[in-house]
This record gives sequence, structure tokens and C-alpha cells, in this order.
Amino acid sequence: MWRTCAQHDFRGRTRSAGDSEEAPEAGASRPLFFFPPHATLKMTLPRFYVEADLTVGQAVLLPLSIAHHALRVLRLRDGAAITLFNGRGGEYAGRLAADGGRATAHLERFDPIDRESPLQATLVQAWVAAEKLEFIVEKAVELGAASFVFVPAARSVVQLAGKRLERRLQRLKDIAVAACCQCGRNRIPGLVATATLSEGLALALERRATGILLDPHDAHAPSSMLSGSGPFSLVVGPEGGLDDVESELATRMGYRRMRLGPRILRTETAGLAGLVTLQLLGGDLR
Repeated sequence: MWRTCAQHDFRGRTRSAGDSEEAPEAGASRPLFFFPPHATLKMTLPRFYVEADLTVGQAVLLPLSIAHHALRVLRLRDGAAITLFNGRGGEYAGRLAADGGRATAHLERFDPIDRESPLQATLVQAWVAAEKLEFIVEKAVELGAASFVFVPAARSVVQLAGKRLERRLQRLKDIAVAACCQCGRNRIPGLVATATLSEGLALALERRATGILLDPHDAHAPSSMLSGSGPFSLVVGPEGGLDDVESELATRMGYRRMRLGPRILRTETAGLAGLVTLQLLGGDLR
């Protein structure tokens, strides 16, 4: 399986190959960043993900979809420098060989670089609307989440099972891969879904993890609860949060309640804020 980073338009939306890149109309949203006219930017090489054994000296024939993206969307030329990784750690630098609509990656050297956080954090996220959940996964991967456990909750507006669950989980895995391409991670976080909340809570506590239940009404602040580099398991409820029965279940299982400031955060904000807090206290944002 092959993946490359998704392209985004000026409004931040995912852009498919062939979409126009015209300037925004008057009144349209603008990019949230600005570079001075003479700023020097260090551009990263295009990164492609493949689930296969890779070795230095290997010539990897890229599938047509990836070749199209490299040659037509990214407009890479013959001999362009690229990076391949397979999710097992490290990355391979290579050169692109173009032949019409076909493309081959010639792997020249291996770099064992590891951009994983020393803090092992699992995000236990209740099911929410697809757009919100995709945003959560993308940003949590960028923030260094080591794994995800998706769980049902009483207040979840989304209830998934069977083929729908399989498709949604595969979509989220694709989002995670694309986020790894973008942020430079060379290991793909694990993503699983459990049939019940209790199963997900138990799974996330394996490896003697410290369980944390985000609760805006609790009196414990992060600085009084957290120390070291984990592992930690961070539980976030759906819109409206976990109900009293679910919160008590998590507490009985050993999860400690923690608040993130005096304000009530949305479900798509809470988990990300929690990850940032963990990374600041014991990870690689210190």
C-alpha cells in the first residue's frame, strides 16, 4: 500500500489532483501564516509511504497513482530527490526516474532518524462526527500520539459496526499515514476500535499506563498529577462528554480525573490540548 501527503488549498481543505489553485475571492478566508518576501524556507523532500521491505540500492517501481501524483501534481522531474519510508523506523533517500507516465524510486541511502516522542501517549477517543474525528487524528499524529483507541459512548452521535466500522477505521488509518508523511514521522501510530467502552479503557491501560480522564469539573490540574514520560492513556468523551455511569466506570478502572483550565473544551479540542500538556511536561515539547 502506498500513500503520499494530501495537498491542501488556501482554505485548508484537502485538494485532489486536478483541482484549481486560483486565488481566493474577495472576503474568502486567507492562510493563517505569512512569510516575509525574503524569507528563506527549508523545503522538505516529497515523502511516500510503502508497506514493503526496502533496502539501499533497490529500484522501487511506483504504482500509477503515486507516479501520477509525483509527476503531474507535484511536477517532480527525472532525477528529483524523494524520500520513502515503510513505517518500521527510519527513511530512505532516493532519486526519481521518470519514463513517460511511469516512475521508479532508486534508493540511495538509509537514515535511521527517529522523530517519535519519548512520551508514549494513547488517545482513547469516543466516536464523533467523521470530519471532527479526521481532524483529531491528523493533529494528534502531528503532536506525537503513539496510538489511538476508538470507543462507543452513550452520548456519541455516531454508532458504527460491521462494514461501516471497517471503512471508517481504514479512512482514519489513511489520515494517520498522510499526517506522518507531512510531519516527518517514520512510524505509523496504531489505530483500533473496540465494541464497548470498558474494552477500550482496559486495552489502553495495558503496559501499566497511567490513565487520565479529562473532566472539566475536576479539581486536579496537570502539574499536580503528571510526571515522567508515561506511558499515558488520555480519555476524551464525545460531544457532551461521558455520562456519570461511564465516568465512574473509568474511575473504578484506575483512571484519574484531570481538568485543563477553567473553560469547557470541545471534544476535538480537549484531546489535542491534553496531548500538548503531556508533551510539555514529559515529552519533546519541553
